[in-house]
Amino acid sequence: MSGRRGGARWTPPLRRRRSGPDWATQTPTWRQARPALIAEALKRASARPSGNWFVVGASRGIRAAGGPYGRTVGGTEVVLWRSDTGELRAGPGVCPHLGAPLRDSRVVCGTLVCHWHGLALDGSPYAGWQPFPVHDDGVLVWVRLDEVGGEEPTGSPVVPPRPAAGSGVDAVYTGVGRCEPQDVVANRLDPWHGSWFHPYSFVDLTVAHEPEGEEDDAFVVDVSFRVAGRLVVPVRAEFTAPEPRTVVMRITDGEGETSVVETHATPLTGAGAERPRTAVVEAVVAASGRRGFALARFAAPALRPLMRRTAGRLWRDDLAYAERRWELRSTGRFPG
Repeated sequence: MSGRRGGARWTPPLRRRRSGPDWATQTPTWRQARPALIAEALKRASARPSGNWFVVGASRGIRAAGGPYGRTVGGTEVVLWRSDTGELRAGPGVCPHLGAPLRDSRVVCGTLVCHWHGLALDGSPYAGWQPFPVHDDGVLVWVRLDEVGGEEPTGSPVVPPRPAAGSGVDAVYTGVGRCEPQDVVANRLDPWHGSWFHPYSFVDLTVAHEPEGEEDDAFVVDVSFRVAGRLVVPVRAEFTAPEPRTVVMRITDGEGETSVVETHATPLTGAGAERPRTAVVEAVVAASGRRGFALARFAAPALRPLMRRTAGRLWRDDLAYAERRWELRSTGRFPG
């Protein structure tokens, strides 16, 4: 089927893949996935400033007139809630009175009220309780923890460019693994594993360009997303790491151009923990120039659970990768 829409030739979003090599006979990628190359990319990412900002969850997960949201970041309990006008508040998750977990308390008319003795916090400093800087970028919520980050603080986090507000469909997945943030980032800086480790999602993956240094620090990947059977969506994507705990995949050519997948690695345990735990908070912001995409935006509430399940399936495997990497590093057996 063909035709013209707005002067451009209409093309179907899906392609029928020709019969190609099966999993066992595809071209091995282990020679290209050089440990030193991945380590250098990770080193550059780790050296970039974060301003002590950490992703804690989805913006829509913290609602006005809703309850508080709790998260432990780097061993620090954090509680977040919204005022009755929707303004985001954040601070220590330990009540300054007798230590109640504020994540289990209630929000009444925009004020956080401790469920042990009724101490009320409106987000201002009170009795030693000091609020944390917080940032809502419309998709994700960030909190600044200077004692955890240990860097020079900044007024706002490094938020990657995304499709224009209101033009895409976004969903946020969260998973937890026994590893450190660097293990999650290293997984994303190894695109070569895609067709081997995730054959149910990716086929025909080739790395078209490797990073060559600080000024040219992107992995460029040609890959087809598997839909069903031989039906695939071929794209070109770029992987970059704008800060130490974030890797962004951006589609630069093909269906869904400008769509992004942001992977944020947030430490849950403190530095040097014997059994570290890290939260993967992944935001998918899908966009398309096709006229029919307006229907997808309309159906976003129904699409988000499907998008989260898809991300969860990938991260079931990728967290195993990150956990294995940490296990080998922590015992001095890491092959890199």
